[in-house]
Amino acid sequence: MGYYQRLKDLKEDADLTQKDVAEIIGVSVNHYGKYERGETDIPFEKVISLAEYYGVSLDYIAGRTNSKNPNENLTISDIYNKLSERDKGKLELFAEMLMDKRLT
Repeated sequence: MGYYQRLKDLKEDADLTQKDVAEIIGVSVNHYGKYERGETDIPFEKVISLAEYYGVSLDYIAGRTNSKNPNENLTISDIYNKLSERDKGKLELFAEMLMDKRLT
């Protein structure tokens, strides 16, 4: 499935018209229609705007995954492992504080 089909599907799922989406990303309706039909490549910054608006990942729009939310299948371990060392330390201190409070 091409990204243009994903654009159309996302628009329809959100009950929007081409005019609505065109206004959201700041292009003419005619121009947006060309994106949706695959006649013109959509600029990357417009794809980013749509991903943010629809709450989906760029990979979803590109057809690289069928998961709309890139974090929906992450475990707590996955999230922890993505943290910087500094943030891991903060999280561990917070957990210790919670445990100390619970034990008192």
